[in-house]
Amino acid sequence: MTRFSSYLSLVKFSHTLFALPFALLSMLLAAGGPPPLPTLLWILVAMVGARSAAMSFNRIADRKIDAENPRTRGREIPAGIVSVPAASVFCLASAALFVLAAGQLNRLCLFLSPVALAIVLGYSLTKRFTPASHLVLGLSLAIAPAGAWIAVRGTLDAVPVLLGLGVLLWVAGFDVLYSLQDEEFDRLHGLRSVPVLLGERRAMLAAAVLHAVALGFFYATWVAAAGGILFGAGVVLSGLFLVRQHTLVSPGDLSRIDAAFFTANGWLSAAFFLFGAADILLRGRLPL
Repeated sequence: MTRFSSYLSLVKFSHTLFALPFALLSMLLAAGGPPPLPTLLWILVAMVGARSAAMSFNRIADRKIDAENPRTRGREIPAGIVSVPAASVFCLASAALFVLAAGQLNRLCLFLSPVALAIVLGYSLTKRFTPASHLVLGLSLAIAPAGAWIAVRGTLDAVPVLLGLGVLLWVAGFDVLYSLQDEEFDRLHGLRSVPVLLGERRAMLAAAVLHAVALGFFYATWVAAAGGILFGAGVVLSGLFLVRQHTLVSPGDLSRIDAAFFTANGWLSAAFFLFGAADILLRGRLPL
């Protein structure tokens, strides 16, 4: 159990809460309600596989950087809890699990699975050469609602694209805020980020702009899906949680960054899903 918990910690399994609710909501929208059980199960397997592969690869790629950063030197690989070979095997197994799940869903999912893996694995290298790494991270999570829609319908439509764009900008915005903790370290070690590029105050403003546009895409998703009152309430709540996380941090004071990053964003994704799912299930099939 200790070994198992080490791997869960390695891939920050609890952070699955960020992307999974949006994938499940997209699945319900695509199916007009609950899909067949095998589809649901394989979507869940695909989500776990892709995210575990991405996070373990990130920890492998960043192990030397993590060892030098006081904030991250306690992570499993630099702390010697999980070895690089063991993490590599875990990463390969997770990627294989994702491809297997994609193949069980439909041919298009299988065809696109290498593209998805290239994005979620490639993110880990982007901070070395571009401050747009925050957007690439957002794209990695934005794949989730698009992939879930394709898993159900075998095609891609406007609704999951709008939802995915909202997720992309939401994730990029909170990643900019979270990376404020490492601004000085990243600058000294030649790593690229929006805080390094713009400084703390303007980076916070950039995050706020990203979140404002993300909320616009969430609203557009509600409109495109012909959502009802409950779905709309979920959009409003997501806006409130976005505002909340920006009230928890300020220039020179990042003491509540964990509450902004984990709590506010966790509640946002949960509320968006729960209200959207309730709207779909109570109203029957949405007129897409």
